[in-house]
Amino acid sequence: MARVVHDGVLVIGAGLAGLTAALAATPRRVLVLSDAALNHGCSSAWAQGGMAAALSEGDSPESHATDTIAAGAGLVDPDMAALLAREGPAAVRALTDLGAPFDRTADGGFVQGLEAAHSRARVARVGGDQAGAAIMRAVAIAVLAAHHIEVRTGHRLRGLLQDASGRVRGVVAEHEGALVEITAPATILATGGIGGLYAVTTTPAELKGEGLGLAALAGALIADPEFVQFHPTAIDIGRDPAPLATEALRGEGAVLVNAGGERFMDRYHRDAELAPRDVVARAIDAERQAGRGAFLDARKAVGARFPEEFPAVFAACMAGGIDPRLQPIPVVPACHYHMGGIATDEAGRTSLPGLYAAGECASTGVHGANRLASNSLVEAAVFGGRAGRAAALEPNPRPEGLVRLVPPALPETALAGLRLAMSREAGVVRSADGLVRLLAEIDALEAQHGRSATLAAARLVAACALARTESRGGHFRTDAANAETAQRTFVRWSDVNPANPLRFAAE
Repeated sequence: MARVVHDGVLVIGAGLAGLTAALAATPRRVLVLSDAALNHGCSSAWAQGGMAAALSEGDSPESHATDTIAAGAGLVDPDMAALLAREGPAAVRALTDLGAPFDRTADGGFVQGLEAAHSRARVARVGGDQAGAAIMRAVAIAVLAAHHIEVRTGHRLRGLLQDASGRVRGVVAEHEGALVEITAPATILATGGIGGLYAVTTTPAELKGEGLGLAALAGALIADPEFVQFHPTAIDIGRDPAPLATEALRGEGAVLVNAGGERFMDRYHRDAELAPRDVVARAIDAERQAGRGAFLDARKAVGARFPEEFPAVFAACMAGGIDPRLQPIPVVPACHYHMGGIATDEAGRTSLPGLYAAGECASTGVHGANRLASNSLVEAAVFGGRAGRAAALEPNPRPEGLVRLVPPALPETALAGLRLAMSREAGVVRSADGLVRLLAEIDALEAQHGRSATLAAARLVAACALARTESRGGHFRTDAANAETAQRTFVRWSDVNPANPLRFAAE
């Protein structure tokens, strides 16, 4: 196998977290690997809502942190939430300096929208629903212009390299059908979430939790993998991935109705359409399961202004034969964000020396059991930058005695079956019986195809969902009630191995 020796920081993934880490690692040399071209195959470029930050007069980082903790249903690390809220405004302004064209007021301030579970309007937006794409364009241009960064596309992560001590010394990547070892003193995983494990998702289908699965198989500590956020309002027009109807529409006054035109959210929560995402997702799921259907009606709230104010949603609807100016939009809950991930500290360090993680594949403790709306991009920017700066300080001992961890890939036909099973048994609503069936299906797929990183990620979600015998945030069990004591999940791969009973590892 060919080997490339890189004396610097190796970043796997080119979303906002990965590219922010690369920029922050200056002047250390950085090599960014991405399977897809820049601004493709990453959730960051698809984000519609914007970035939550205390940017306006009367708002404060303390208020933002308070809302973040409340949304997280008892599992948010308050110190990490405070850090995010404190550094969030500077992250937004840094992106503005790179050229991100946030909507501005006449006096030069940031236009900020209201989204669910925020106590005030604090989501900085671009062109209504263009935030992710516009931010990523600006960041990609800065990365391509940076002399210390090299970007190589067409490189798919296949494995990790570890030395005899367990230190991560780089990765194994696949390029044009061949495997290549790439060694580095510091490796940052910014590989995104697990949306591709679900049959209905709003994220790029390429994101199948492989970074999470590889880190777990290598022995890294994993946090809260059972907590998956389902966006309530994916547009139900039969596309994979499903286009998203941004939460900002409900912030503008759009309402949820059933097929009979009846508003139903006030039957489920006092905040109606602006209730936390997990509540809205379950309400929509319940209406659909009862045969009443669910639709987002923005005719009065937005109407003729749709093409200018929400161009991405408008285009997706029109492509699916729905004119949102004249018709309610059919909606369905879809896998949208993974709150769990590879456990990290405030600098992105994982439990494995030499390995860092940032963005959705990481678990900083900021999101808890239910991510606050529009906290994902700001978390990627804040903690991506912190990971890049810390990784740049890693020494570069000679790589010797390296061991390759390269699990088999899961065939596409098997993946299709797994996605259906994950949506059915580990979706918006879960039960012990369903999760046991899901684990049995994962066992069968492993027996037939080997233990892939994708299956490892799916097992982490399913096993920890079965072990959490309560309902909390995005994890809702029909056979369990809310528990009074909140406790985060910390596990290693040995804890979810079928040969071992599940136990929770110490933090």
